[in-house]
Amino acid sequence: MVIVTGATGKLGRHVIDGLLKKAPANQLAIAVRRPEKAADFAARGVQVRRADYNQPETIEAALADAEKVLLISASEIGRRVRQHTIVIEAAKKVRARFLVYTSLLHADTSSMSLGAEHKETERLIRSSGVPFVFLRNGWYMENYTENLSPALERGVIVGSAGEGRIAAATRADFAAAAVAVLTGTGHENKIYELAGDAPFTMAELAAEVSRQSGKSVAYRNLPPEQYREVLLGAGLPKPVAEMLVEADLGIARGELRDSSGNLRWLINRPTTPLSEAIASALKP
Repeated sequence: MVIVTGATGKLGRHVIDGLLKKAPANQLAIAVRRPEKAADFAARGVQVRRADYNQPETIEAALADAEKVLLISASEIGRRVRQHTIVIEAAKKVRARFLVYTSLLHADTSSMSLGAEHKETERLIRSSGVPFVFLRNGWYMENYTENLSPALERGVIVGSAGEGRIAAATRADFAAAAVAVLTGTGHENKIYELAGDAPFTMAELAAEVSRQSGKSVAYRNLPPEQYREVLLGAGLPKPVAEMLVEADLGIARGELRDSSGNLRWLINRPTTPLSEAIASALKP
């Protein structure tokens, strides 16, 4: 039985769609806090199991017959490690054959604040003794393409990434890698640095948006303090604003660039190019 946590999230939904193309639905289960949000998967024959981090016993019950577990990183900044620990302990208790974790690109060396929780989770998984696969995902292309309206309205994209290059790929690309690992063989105790084929700068992103939209959009690089104020002014919670500023500074240092080719190799095709992602985002 393959069991996926966080399957009703944006990445998780891509993963389940991919798994359903390669495995019988009765061999798939999802562990989610709100089963009602997974009614569409239940209708396709996927087992939907309630799993609430605030009730650890539900996690163990949800993973009871797991052979392979995909732990999609939790979204709550500052609480991830505690939540991940519950899943790791449950996977160990049920003797899962291996545990796949969606980590961060270069998590072991990243100086970004976002990397600390991923690095600690990897340490806990190693120490659990459960065979593992670390999918160290780079930046999602959708981080930039999902909400282009403000940039198109104001003619500017702001950040603190400087001239740093971002080896982003789409959620569908990263999900395809997870599917390949979960349905393939020979991946136990492997670490995959996953990134897009063609890294781009924020200025190149803005130029491509301009080209395709027909509207002038520029990238404005801001000092981190100023960028933080812009994010807070937009209504983002302080921890999220801090994380985004830290991420941009990491980009400027080259921490979200990678040329390993692992993602392309796992999915057996080129990763989605920036131009295609923007074209999809701009469709009416």
